[in-house]
Amino acid sequence: MLPAKDGDVRHQPSQNSMMANPRKMDPIIPYFADVPCDKNGQRMWWAFLASSMVTFFGGLFIILLWRTVRYLWTVCCHCSTKKKDVQRVSSVEKKDITVVSEVGWMTSVKDWAGVMISAQTLTGRVLVVLVFILSIGALVIYFIDSSSPIESCPHFDKEFTLQIDMAFNIFFLLYFGLRFIAANDKLWFWLEVNSVVDFFTVPPVFVSVYLNRSWLGLRFLRALRLIQFSEILQFLNILKTSNSIKLVNLCSIFISTWLTAAGFIHLVENSGDPWENFQNFQQMSYWECVYLLMVTMSTVGYGDVYAKTTLGRLFMVFFILGGLAMFASYVPEIIELIGNRKKYGGSYSAVNGRKHIVVCGHITLESVSNFLKDFLHKDRDDVNVEIVFLHNISPNLELEALFKRHFTQVEFYQGSVLNPHDLARVKIESADACLILANKYCADPDAEDASNIMRVISIKNYHPKIRIITQMLQYHNKAHLLNIPSWNWKEGDDAICLAELKLGFIAQSCLAQGLSTMLANLFSMRSYIKIEEDTWQKYYLEGVANEMYTEYLSSAFVGLSFPMVCELCYVKLKLLLIAIEYKSDQRESSTLINPGNHVKMQEGTLGFFIASDAKEVKRALYYCKACHDDISDPKRIKKCGCKRHKTAGSRRTRLACCFGCGEAEHGCSCMSRSTRSNMETPPCALPLSPTSVSDKSATLRTSKSNYNGYIKATMDVPAVQQSALSPKKKQRNGGMRTSPNCSPKTIRLLSMSRHEPVLIPSHDQMETMDDSVKRYDSTGMFHWCPSRDIEKVTLTRSEAAMTVLSGHVVVCIFGDVKSAVVGLRNLVMPLRASNFHYHELKHIVFVGSLEYLKREWETLHNFPKVSILPGTPLSRADLRAVNINLCDMCVILSANQTNIDDASLQDKECILASLNIKSMQFDDSIGLLQANSQGFTPPGMDRSSPENSPVHGLERQTSISTGANIPIITELAKSDRLLNAVCVRQDKSCGTNIPMITELVNDANVQFLDQDDDDDPDTELYLTQPFACGTAFAVSVLDSLMSATYFNDNILTLIRTLVTGGATPELEGLLAEENALRGGYSDTHTLANRDRCRVAQLALYDGPFAQLGEGGCYGDLFCKALKTYNMLCFGIYRLRDAHLSAPSQCTKRYVITNPPYEFELVPTDLIFCLMQFDHNAAQCRSTLSHSSHSSSKKSSSVHSISTKHTKSREPRDKPKS
Repeated sequence: MLPAKDGDVRHQPSQNSMMANPRKMDPIIPYFADVPCDKNGQRMWWAFLASSMVTFFGGLFIILLWRTVRYLWTVCCHCSTKKKDVQRVSSVEKKDITVVSEVGWMTSVKDWAGVMISAQTLTGRVLVVLVFILSIGALVIYFIDSSSPIESCPHFDKEFTLQIDMAFNIFFLLYFGLRFIAANDKLWFWLEVNSVVDFFTVPPVFVSVYLNRSWLGLRFLRALRLIQFSEILQFLNILKTSNSIKLVNLCSIFISTWLTAAGFIHLVENSGDPWENFQNFQQMSYWECVYLLMVTMSTVGYGDVYAKTTLGRLFMVFFILGGLAMFASYVPEIIELIGNRKKYGGSYSAVNGRKHIVVCGHITLESVSNFLKDFLHKDRDDVNVEIVFLHNISPNLELEALFKRHFTQVEFYQGSVLNPHDLARVKIESADACLILANKYCADPDAEDASNIMRVISIKNYHPKIRIITQMLQYHNKAHLLNIPSWNWKEGDDAICLAELKLGFIAQSCLAQGLSTMLANLFSMRSYIKIEEDTWQKYYLEGVANEMYTEYLSSAFVGLSFPMVCELCYVKLKLLLIAIEYKSDQRESSTLINPGNHVKMQEGTLGFFIASDAKEVKRALYYCKACHDDISDPKRIKKCGCKRHKTAGSRRTRLACCFGCGEAEHGCSCMSRSTRSNMETPPCALPLSPTSVSDKSATLRTSKSNYNGYIKATMDVPAVQQSALSPKKKQRNGGMRTSPNCSPKTIRLLSMSRHEPVLIPSHDQMETMDDSVKRYDSTGMFHWCPSRDIEKVTLTRSEAAMTVLSGHVVVCIFGDVKSAVVGLRNLVMPLRASNFHYHELKHIVFVGSLEYLKREWETLHNFPKVSILPGTPLSRADLRAVNINLCDMCVILSANQTNIDDASLQDKECILASLNIKSMQFDDSIGLLQANSQGFTPPGMDRSSPENSPVHGLERQTSISTGANIPIITELAKSDRLLNAVCVRQDKSCGTNIPMITELVNDANVQFLDQDDDDDPDTELYLTQPFACGTAFAVSVLDSLMSATYFNDNILTLIRTLVTGGATPELEGLLAEENALRGGYSDTHTLANRDRCRVAQLALYDGPFAQLGEGGCYGDLFCKALKTYNMLCFGIYRLRDAHLSAPSQCTKRYVITNPPYEFELVPTDLIFCLMQFDHNAAQCRSTLSHSSHSSSKKSSSVHSISTKHTKSREPRDKPKS
């Protein structure tokens, strides 16, 4: 047969020519156009195959022969070798010489070859990767050559692919030699898959160069090198997880088997059967064979392509068995691995100019929605921060939908902060902060805290400079954070202890009911909800829209005192300034809350404001005296570029004039009067010292927040005393106090830190103090007493019933020996703050399981005036025994927070206790007598001394019966006016009138506390009546502190100072060392720490503000209280039905935060205000304050106080006669 024109030949011989030359077909293979180099039609495929077979079997024979000879040699020489070994050992014993065999050159070469091909070295990794890449290159060349005939005669010097393939195979040969040298077992190496691939691919290339022929042959075996693909990726550190390695292994095995089988089908189908003289071949491309194998493995078999040769069909029979099994097992597993691949397994890409934070810990729909609601609130400035959530569990559908709604600012990645790789994925090193959320409802709070501490350790270990804000459940676990070397609260690291703040808020409700609600609303971002109807919700929601912000003060305020700046901000800018960040002479920053006139504004002072949004607070920064003095609309106060040239002294005087008459500066006509009133004469202060009565005495009216009206009583009138800190003119720091023998029920006080103390105890006071007695802890922040055994403070029910308890705090606690401790120390510490005088401390009675309270007692044994009644809060007998109807506040807590499927049952104990108390009825016929006489003694009991008291450790002061425990209203009047107060008996015959606050775990359970409210079960907690009235508190309101702390860490410092009674990082360090307060002797420094600001509830029923209570404006009250008494008002506690024209019997009150200037007041309002602390208030009580520590002086002390008190009452008794 002749080739066709232009090299195109027919692939099948003519039947006529075959029949015409039958003898010629027998001795030789017919000539085909696909073998153009041999016109005789002679094929040389056997030569290529023979080269591979000879190499394989020849090498195998040599290896087996070597092993046989070595075995025979070993068997024959076994005896002689054994004798030599015995002689060697004996010679060693004789000569004590150790024979060390030298390493031979063969071993050295073997070790070198092993290092060269090992992936443990850089050279080995490069070599292994290079071999794999060249193998893939050889496979690609095979794909290219597969489009040509099976056998051809290319010229080596002209065929570029043949040259490249030759170079590749030379490299494979060298690498094969290295592997052979390094192999320990040469036989197994010879039978490896990679070795077999080399046998059937390398020798044919050299044969093709020698014969000038090319046979496609078994070059498809190079596809088996794909099995090593996962190993190569592991060497390159690309695959790190087991799932990814398994997925790549399955895919590589499946694909390599598929391509190899397709290559064999391509070879036999394009060649034909040898016993059929290769006449039954069919033209099939390599990719058609790939298609055939796929439809065969999948058992589809369309029939459009099929094998015709016998070899092809025989191979298909065996392949379909293995291929079908592989397809049925590998493909589903591959799909499963791909389906289970982490959807959120990528890496975060930081955006230039945009910060990001990482949020981890307890990531659920509730915690994330609450966090995002507050963090991305519209009242904040444009929050240019991206939030990256990292959690090891993929989000559910609801949480995923939440992420998609905030996709512009929120991203989620699946991983753990305990894994450094995952921390690198979220770019923790460039993050602005890391926030760790805690599971507030977990059954084991200590385990949850331990998990969060481990997260902090992992993050700090990865990047020590990252700022971390974490939630902690238990106060005692905060000490473990101090053990982390890179933990530094000065650099912004903060731990928000939920138990500390929760119990602190509840403690403040014991001192000023409703204050917990007001503070919780201040650091939570709430949108303003407008209500047209004149209901209590309208005024409550107007206050809820206020939040706490910080902003730097304008230079226009430099040199002015804090009260002047505060009044200007409220009147002119419609902002409420409550505190500043002050830098002392040592340039140490401290937060001052309502400081006195001695503090002057500095350049760059940071102010703490209460406002409705951040844009309003900018007015304090933009305010300019020259540009904005005549502007009446605060919204028009914008940033200006003018420069001010006036001195601070002139500016101070002119601003004072404006305050005097309320006119603008150019229209002011009271310069001299205002200047005299503000600079020459000290303002009248609230008297605090019950020392003596003079002509310039004043009466003080206070009010108690309760449901039954007001009770009036007389009070000692202190003389005006001058402070020692005013450089020119002396003036008094004022405050309120009640009757000298009781805790101040009418003035609910909250301790607040003042780092720059104003008042120092006078010399007389220091002389009257016994420096040998420890009255306060070592920091001077809390009252302290020596530790006592729990048996000494434990009451029986009969002892409690015989004890007259009034004006106390009853804490109903549910818990048992297995319950997690709630940390009652955080509840007691604010009630034992040192800025209360000792006689003002409310007695605390715990009602609950003694076994549980024993576990808490270790942290409580150093606090005075604490008693325990073993029992249950559900027992009415126990509640009556502690005179719950005469208490100032009843607190209901539960330590049994176990995982319950029904969320409504989580608070069942607290709800039942609350309803139980409210349904109780009391015989109040003896109530007034009990309240007026602490010395009320049952028959046969002598209480003249503490030793005879049935209450162990409970102090008795029988000689004082001044109505101390009666809620009173004391009148504030000018020094020349003295108004008589009338005692009004309080009615607490019904349990619904008992002041109460209940802790809830589940917010939705608040609907069960008040049966007469109309709250929807789906209403948010802050919109419900119990929360607005301050009778319910849930830990969920503290979630907002995370975002508030991130935007301003000073907010957390301010809140913590407000609710903890003065806890500081230094105190936390001491508690971490000893887990208990350490007593300290009183000195100037510790006593100065008592000078901390307080919160009071000021009554408008009577007194100097009585006229404003009759329809006056809140703004007028604000200015008068600030200028006259240096008190800063910031809210109202109003009766729920005060807006109704008809009188109502409802005694419930609600909170109004930061009312506007023109807000109308009513006489029954109670005003929240900040006031100063007065050291002189307890001067007459210097010996009484801690009489329990010096029993030898008790009798004389009580007598002297009684005498002084009797004398002090004479001036008030005379006008009545």
